[in-house]
Amino acid sequence: MNFPAELKYTKDHEWIRVEGDEAVVGITDFAQRELGDIVFVDINTVGDEIAANEVFGTIEAVKTVSDLFLPVSATILSVNEAIDASPELVNSDPYGEGWIVRIKLNNAADVDALLTAEQYKEEINA
Repeated sequence: MNFPAELKYTKDHEWIRVEGDEAVVGITDFAQRELGDIVFVDINTVGDEIAANEVFGTIEAVKTVSDLFLPVSATILSVNEAIDASPELVNSDPYGEGWIVRIKLNNAADVDALLTAEQYKEEINA
């Protein structure tokens, strides 16, 4: 499994990559493997301010539907349009083309409280 060191992680299996006062959020390689084949991603919170650890959408796999939790307090700016057309990108490239939403951070310091790649690996016993 892949755990890019430049990302931060949550215990709920989301990752975040900070880009200035914005960030990109997706699910981890571990999460996509556990879910199986992703068939649909539903985000209806664009424009909404969401608190840290609150649900911002759902991800549907062949076997299940799971909630997506925002790692930090932020406003949802946009959804990755590529995954609307090809949700399998979440499986094939979870840290690249398979990202899910772009957000505007409320407080960039919130990211410091998230897990490092090493801490996340320990969390999932990888």
